[in-house]
Amino acid sequence: MQWCDMKYLKYLPLFSAAVVILVFLALSSSKQSVKLSEMSFDELKIYFTNLAKQKGAKHAFEVLKKAEVSVDTDMHLLGHVVGDELYQQEGLNGIKLCTEDFRNACSHSIVVGFFTDQGEAALPQISQACQQAPGGSGAYTMCFHGLGHGILAFVNYDLEKAIQICQGTPGQPEISQCISGTIMEIISGGGHDKTLWGKQRQKYLFAENPFYVCSADFMPEMGKQLCFNYLTPYLWEAVGADINKPTEADFAKSFALCQTIPSIDQQYINGCFGGFGKEFTTLAQNKDIRKIDQMSDEQFATVDRWCELAKDIEGIKACLEQALSSIFWGGENDPAASIRFCKVINNPGNQKNCFLNLIGQVSFYIKDDKYKQAFCEDLPAEFNDECKKRLT
Repeated sequence: MQWCDMKYLKYLPLFSAAVVILVFLALSSSKQSVKLSEMSFDELKIYFTNLAKQKGAKHAFEVLKKAEVSVDTDMHLLGHVVGDELYQQEGLNGIKLCTEDFRNACSHSIVVGFFTDQGEAALPQISQACQQAPGGSGAYTMCFHGLGHGILAFVNYDLEKAIQICQGTPGQPEISQCISGTIMEIISGGGHDKTLWGKQRQKYLFAENPFYVCSADFMPEMGKQLCFNYLTPYLWEAVGADINKPTEADFAKSFALCQTIPSIDQQYINGCFGGFGKEFTTLAQNKDIRKIDQMSDEQFATVDRWCELAKDIEGIKACLEQALSSIFWGGENDPAASIRFCKVINNPGNQKNCFLNLIGQVSFYIKDDKYKQAFCEDLPAEFNDECKKRLT
């Protein structure tokens, strides 16, 4: 050992310094991970904004996909935060760099940013950009949903004016989705100006008449069904719930509100009940939309139990169908998760309806014949023939 001590002794300080640096980096990385999980949404917003500015929005999105954040953090809104920076860096062309992660939050940010800069004159270019929105065929219309959020903020939360602008988009699906974005924003948004938003929403949302906004004179017929569908969080608020942490008792009370809609308007009743299913999937997963297709069977069973609180046959059916749509998400999520969801539904009739509805969604969204064949083979045996008849 004498030769080793003498020959390499001069390198010992360098070796020791390297060890210290590696230990420091490891501790720093661990400390950062812990910090992210302890940060509030506003702190996370600052962190990811700075990360996007320093290392690029594309890198920030990759970090956000894997970040360990606190329970109930709204990952879709965090996706918007990074998307906002991507727009600053790439402009409208940034939509080509987007992915469908975080429920298309990136493409939403791009079109909102462009509209904010250009106003109504931007609508034709936005329509073209939405055609490039990443994801399945549903990504195009959901691009206009995101635009609706931005339009409402742009017009200082004047809902009537925002809906008028939405009617300048290309067609009925685009208009209705744009309007749905304005409804969601007036209920749960306000990121642009919380004080102004809080004042303006009082003009449209009334606990004693929670469906007013969907039946108001300024609401076009084509916007009504999705309006009822996106009203769910306000129904919770109307019955006195904490909008971020509603309870099963709150669900039961707010489900009952759907039954006050005139029976002649069955499509709006279904939209009302269905909106709960859309919310339940994210709520059961602590709002972590990155992991919807990784939900456990127990979490899926919770969604089924919550839908059963509707106490209405058609209402439960609508709730479960919307929950399934949220899990399948136009084919962008692993279909195995949707199959598992249908399997855990307790009521045999509702379970059958779930599988048949899922086959219909695959038929509508999926063009790949190999996907369809594999999907049919993964279904329970009693649905194989029906699946193959409709899909192959």
